[in-house]
Amino acid sequence: MAIDIQETNLQRVMVCTSPERIASLPNSTRSYLEALIIRFCAQEDLSTNDPYDIWKTSLGFRVKKLYNSRPRVGVYPAGVLALFDTAINNRLRLGYRRSEYPIVRALATLCLLNLYDKSHHAELSKYAQQHIRWLLANNSTGYHGLCWGLGVANAVSKGLVYSPSTPYSTMTPYALEALVRASVLFKHAYLEHAITNIFHFFEEDIEVMEQDEEALATSYTPCRDRTVVNAVSYTMYSYALLLVYLASQERSRIEAKVRKLYAYVQRSQRADGSWFYSPHGRSFIDCFHSCIVLKNVLKTNKIIRLNGSERLVSSGYEYVKRAFFDKRHCLFRRFSVSNKPSLARFDLYDNAEVLNLAFLLGDRELFQSLLTSVIQHFCRGLDVYSQIDLIGALRNKNTLRWAVMPFLYAASQCC
Repeated sequence: MAIDIQETNLQRVMVCTSPERIASLPNSTRSYLEALIIRFCAQEDLSTNDPYDIWKTSLGFRVKKLYNSRPRVGVYPAGVLALFDTAINNRLRLGYRRSEYPIVRALATLCLLNLYDKSHHAELSKYAQQHIRWLLANNSTGYHGLCWGLGVANAVSKGLVYSPSTPYSTMTPYALEALVRASVLFKHAYLEHAITNIFHFFEEDIEVMEQDEEALATSYTPCRDRTVVNAVSYTMYSYALLLVYLASQERSRIEAKVRKLYAYVQRSQRADGSWFYSPHGRSFIDCFHSCIVLKNVLKTNKIIRLNGSERLVSSGYEYVKRAFFDKRHCLFRRFSVSNKPSLARFDLYDNAEVLNLAFLLGDRELFQSLLTSVIQHFCRGLDVYSQIDLIGALRNKNTLRWAVMPFLYAASQCC
């Protein structure tokens, strides 16, 4: 049976309304977070340094490719470059280039619209719509629908290198969500046209990687590249968001696809509640990707009822709190199962995604304690750092993609 989604249901999903169990933030905290959002989001230029700048240089890119193809040889030059970046060049940023990232523009839009939904301040709307125009002018070209990627070359593994223009199934959903959110608030026809255009990217460019009668796994990019659980969950959520914009005769078929994508996510969950990043190869289990899978299931379930999702989410959330939480610092660690060494003790991205997940679940106690800890550990005035290294030093100042914007987005929902 085809679903019956009304516009009001979509508004309930997209409009930022704090769950009743999340109490209002203290005025001082709210004012501080609003100041951070204005500083970083209400700007025409959102180009930024990035924790991965060293690997964007010609030398770093070659070393990363060497490590991917011959890890026993490549580990030595990779280690030297990582130490150089962390210990010497992290503040200087010599030889690095600031870049624009579509995900930064999309998350900045969502942050501003969360504030605008409460204050209706014209400046917030102005910058949000500027970011949307940037997204529409800077999409990846040559595909069936609107789509976005990382914007820089990315050597993923042996024989797999994405070009700067390659669109990702993990990046496009942020632009989609920003467009849907803006469309709900502003009712502009061009936004709805862009949203329906994105459907063709997922439907015609994203490939089927695995499929049987019950489950479906889709590709990371528009080629048969790799199966990644969080990418499958992003595609699932994107289809769910797009349903209300489709012709009625299409909805039943796409709803069935959403359920098959969910079935793959459900099937891939381990008995302890965790997911490997990929069910194939030498993979890992980390915090922020685990949270991303859970948030996409939660958001999809608000649009389409997913059988068993409550148990899946409960099990996954308990795993996140059990496997990654550091009680001493009240922060979440990166890995429970790692496949390579790291110089980081804590990363803001992990904690940003736990914050977002706690908000979605109405976990008031964790949200408030973690928010306080993140501000204490990662923020210095109006500067935000994205990493705490093994000796406790702050690294990666004001790197928006990774992970100032994910943090501000999570926090903006309660401002």
